[in-house]
Amino acid sequence: MIAILIFFIALWYLSLFSQTFFQHRYAAHGAFKMSKGWERFFFIFAYITQGSSYMSPRAYGVMHRMHHAFTDTEKDPHSPQYSRNVFAMMWRTRNIYQDIFKGRMAVEKRFTRNVPDWPAFDRWAGSGISRILWTAAYVTFFIFFATSPWLYLLLPIVIPMGAVHGAIINWFAHKYGEANFKLTNTARNLFKLDVFMLGESYHNNHHKHPSAINFGVKWHELDPVYPVILFLKWLRIIKVPAVKPPFTPSSPGTFSPFLYTAPAGNTTRCPGR
Repeated sequence: MIAILIFFIALWYLSLFSQTFFQHRYAAHGAFKMSKGWERFFFIFAYITQGSSYMSPRAYGVMHRMHHAFTDTEKDPHSPQYSRNVFAMMWRTRNIYQDIFKGRMAVEKRFTRNVPDWPAFDRWAGSGISRILWTAAYVTFFIFFATSPWLYLLLPIVIPMGAVHGAIINWFAHKYGEANFKLTNTARNLFKLDVFMLGESYHNNHHKHPSAINFGVKWHELDPVYPVILFLKWLRIIKVPAVKPPFTPSSPGTFSPFLYTAPAGNTTRCPGR
């Protein structure tokens, strides 16, 4: 039992770290920079930590940028307002992600600008065979270490782990919680102290400042990934912009990770490089 619980907790946080650090803050929002070598290191790190629920940084980045541009509208890839329940939203999100990943959806150029891309790696990491092999490995681990049949109930969370993380934020953080900022969308902060989701639940803060490296705003809003980012900056693995650019609207056909257009047409600037 202990082995299964340690495995589950480790997978929960390592998978979530890859999602929030690499796919979300880096790929989607360009909150910091890194060399091509380190970028590919984190591609591989994300694959190892996310396993069967690995998400292509390119497809994730494009889809998440669409979420910020079209929040709470019919074009939003994951909005509680257009799905009857959380499972329907997860399935809709999965279909849109696959359409982007496989090139079946026409995507505006503004959403693909500067998104990290490693097509050869993603073809394997995001393939059905890869997901089946990871799933088989997880099931095998449970067969060897599960001391109770009840522990197998964790498998439906382990296998689609990344989707579960996304559903918690994309569904619940647009329905419940509190808001530090008045926005033109329904994004809210789920927890006052977010260790459970590594800062991702400060969703209202994030929609106000999409490219901030610290998702917390108030003194009690701990973002566990923020000190990690500062540490990686100190190691010179990443570069965090020190100067904010002047506010300028994005030109037609382009996307700046430091700007997003709210559904009502209001443009909000967030911290930039």
